[in-house]
Amino acid sequence: MATKEKTEKTGDFAIFQTGGKQYMVAAGDKVKIEKIKGDHKVGDTVSFEDVLLVESGSATDIGTPFIKGAKVSAEITKIARAPKVTVIKYKAKSNYFKKRGHKQPFFEVKISSIK
Repeated sequence: MATKEKTEKTGDFAIFQTGGKQYMVAAGDKVKIEKIKGDHKVGDTVSFEDVLLVESGSATDIGTPFIKGAKVSAEITKIARAPKVTVIKYKAKSNYFKKRGHKQPFFEVKISSIK
């Protein structure tokens, strides 16, 4: 589910963690992340404090496991659900058939700054 639009890299990037996954981002990137608990709407600003690594061109900060004081700020650009995934359970000769569907919610965020 983690997809990222390609942008011009300036050498500055960060790796942060949210929703049990890690994302490598630079300022201006758009990333699809897992839904965040709470009331959020398009246009809200969110910040991620669980930053694992910050590369600023000349220096690299690596956390153990996180960097204290580091923060990645982003703006929510889209709230949606992924395409439906169909799950079918079937057992031959026993009249057992179950069909279920699931649409995973996600947020698309645009990274505004890395501090």
